[in-house]
Amino acid sequence: MSLIPAQYKAILEAFIFSQENPVPEKLMIELLVKNNVPSENMTALSNELQLVLEQLQQDYVNKGIRLCRIAGGWQFRTAEEFAPYLVKVINKPKRLSRAAMETLAIVAYHQPCTRADIERIRGVSLGQNVLDSLLESILIKPCGHKQVPGRPILWGTTQEFLGYLGLNELRDLPKQEELFADIPYQTSQE
Repeated sequence: MSLIPAQYKAILEAFIFSQENPVPEKLMIELLVKNNVPSENMTALSNELQLVLEQLQQDYVNKGIRLCRIAGGWQFRTAEEFAPYLVKVINKPKRLSRAAMETLAIVAYHQPCTRADIERIRGVSLGQNVLDSLLESILIKPCGHKQVPGRPILWGTTQEFLGYLGLNELRDLPKQEELFADIPYQTSQE
């Protein structure tokens, strides 16, 4: 016997569609429980929710949008193969400067890290405008203070960062070794 009545598949679909940000499964379970779906066995309810979400993903396989697991939740997104057609219609997100991209990469791979850590890795000083642009874009956030004299701010990435890159979690970032795997090394001068 199914714990989640059939009509709740459509309700979950509408709930995910109506949200601007990825919807965590916890919120979906709360929605089900508030609407009198039996919740005595939360593990069984969670497992059944997974099946419903997989069914929804299958429903959208050949459509212009897809249900994707992004940034620790679920969100409808444009199918990759149709994105190039929409470039001229939809406003592109603001491009980040090279310094901002380098800073963001350092924060992503070395978080939590301080401004001094970022400057040491980049080899140049970090302008406040770079941090401000990343904060304004909600790609990084302060996540505490380092327990050293001066107590500098520790920086980390946000859920928006994961969504911006289309990742579910930080473990989905390419390994640093993979980033340089295709760069040919010249061993001699020709």
